[in-house]
Parts: sequence; C-alpha cells; structure tokens
Amino acid sequence: MSAPAELLADLAQSLGADAVGWAAAQVPAGAVEEYARWLDAGRHAGMAYLERQLPARADPSSRLEGVGSVLVLGVSHAFEDPPRPPDGVRVGRVARYAWTPDYHDQLQPLLTRLETEAAALGVRARGYVDHGPVMERLFASGAFLGWRGKSGMLVSTHLGAFVTLAVLLTDLPFGGTGEAHPDRCGRCFRCVAACPTNAIGGDRAIDARRCISYLTIEHRGAIPSEFREGIGEWLFGCDVCSEVCPWSHRAGPLAELLRPQPELANPDLGAFFGIGEREFNRRFVGTAFLRPRRKGMARNALTVLGNTRAPEGWPLLLAGISDPAPEVREAAAWALARWGELDRVRALLSDPDELVSGSAARLLSSSPVV
Repeated sequence: MSAPAELLADLAQSLGADAVGWAAAQVPAGAVEEYARWLDAGRHAGMAYLERQLPARADPSSRLEGVGSVLVLGVSHAFEDPPRPPDGVRVGRVARYAWTPDYHDQLQPLLTRLETEAAALGVRARGYVDHGPVMERLFASGAFLGWRGKSGMLVSTHLGAFVTLAVLLTDLPFGGTGEAHPDRCGRCFRCVAACPTNAIGGDRAIDARRCISYLTIEHRGAIPSEFREGIGEWLFGCDVCSEVCPWSHRAGPLAELLRPQPELANPDLGAFFGIGEREFNRRFVGTAFLRPRRKGMARNALTVLGNTRAPEGWPLLLAGISDPAPEVREAAAWALARWGELDRVRALLSDPDELVSGSAARLLSSSPVV
C-alpha cells in the first residue's frame, strides 16, 4: 500500500469508520451483465433511475477520470434499542438505519475531509454516500469488508449485515491482488426463509416489487394488497433479513459514529396526520422519513394499524378517512375492513377518487359479512 493510501485509510478510521479497505476501481463485465438482467426482469420496480444509471455504474471513470482505486468505508448501524418515548401512538417498526438522522448528511463531511486530505497529498478523489451511480457492495467485497450474502446485502464477519457504505474514488493505482472476500454464508438460508414477502431470489438479488423496504419507502400510491399482511409492523423499511443473519449477532465492538434517536426509532404515528407536506418536512428535516413523504408515512401507519389492530391507533383510522391523499384514504379503508368496521368502509363507496371507492367495493365484496 502506498503512503497516501495508508494515510487516507488511517484518517477514515480515525474519523469513525468501523472498517476500511482498498479495492480496484473496476467493474467486471459479469457484474454489469448480472445487473442488466436484474433490470430487464423488472425487479427494480419503480426505480427507473437505476436503468438510467447503468452506464455510469459500469464505468467508475465516468465519475472520476483516471480512477484507479476505491477506498471503501463501512459504518455500522447495528444499534441497541433506544428508550421508548412515553407518549403518542408508538406502533410499528422502523429499519435501524433510519433511527439516526440521514446518514448521507452525517457521512458527507467525513468524505469531504478525505477529499481535502487527498488533494493535499496530490491525489484526485471524489466521495459518494449511496447517492451516486457506484457499485458500493461490489467494491466493498473487493476491499475485503465483506461479501454479498444470500439476502443480496453486504455481510461482514465483523459488522454483520447492518452496514452503511461510503466510497472514495481516487486516481491512486491499486496495489492489491484484486481478490474478493470469500463467501461465508455456507449452507445458511435464514434470510431467504425469513423474508415476509418472499422478495429474495435464489441469485442473491432482491425483487423490489415484493420488498417491504421498497414498498414502504420508494413505492408511490397504494401498496399492492397482496403484500399488506406481509408488511406486518414495518412502518418504514425492513430489517428481517439482516436481523436473522448469524453474523449480525456477532457484530462489534463498534465506533458508534452514527447514534440512534428515540423519536426516530419509535415515531408517533399521529405526527403523519392532520398536517400539510410543508409542516411534515419541517418536523422531519434531515431524516429518512422525507423519502416517502407525509402521505407515504401516513399510508404506512394505517397499514401497520390494520395489521396490529392497536386500539390506541383508532383515532388515526378516523383521520385517515378524510385525509387529502387518496392513497391514505385507501389505506384507511383497508385498515377499517381489517378491524371489521364495514359500515365505515361502505361510506367510502362515495369517495370522489376511484382508487378509494374501488378499493372499498372490493373490500366489501370479499368480506364474509357485507
């Protein structure tokens, strides 16, 4: 390892990265072909930007001319459960990575510092935190941080499956062997068997059309009815495949660069109702909850309440009936049917939006008692 590479790796670790490593800035043709097949099969669901980004993902030099090696940073989000706030409607689960303010914002200063240090060393560099067309997991395996598990997630013997990745593209030549981390999954299929919606394929790739994380975060509009029961208590994202991974149970010790906040780990579902998008953005600025927007979080909350039938959530079902967003009213109809409140579902037959009235009609026709 060259002196600049060693200095940059040491700096990344001193700034709080739990694991660091260097990888060659090369994307094998086989990896590009596999990714293209995944796209062709439509398993990226509504994330059309992934198709547009394929050429850039296949060619790291499109991000940094003359790129030779990549410094990969692994940061753990294997948080312990924070204290539960005492008030509000605290029903539902949030994926661990969202328990802390947006990790993009928290890790970007670290990458900026690395870019500055690299420039001082005469190295051109550009950092990304999961927001650019970069194959982070591929590079992480090449940097020996971990391997792509059967869940499709990066798994580390040290950090488990709760790993946030960041990369620093540099024009430093790669001095390693180019070998990837060996597969340590063995004959374990716990992640595949545990997925509530059968979203994990046999090729270590996720079908976003079935994935709870996609459905509760990226998907717009009503959640497909066939997946709602599988969503269970998941309000935002899903950690099932990472939780059941045996390597996650061995994670640590950790630098704790990212820290959980009780109000994000256990949000008050009432905060998603009775307010406009602007107020929602103000309340949750700097958090991952902005991605599905106010109406997406309200929709998710009603899905959770339909599955859990938590009595403290009843006022939110009533609020959902008159919500300005059709997908929220539609989710309220589904939740009310699950509660056996068919008269209230029947009232939604006159909703001006066909999404809502049509859903109410289907719910009533499929109910054993109409």
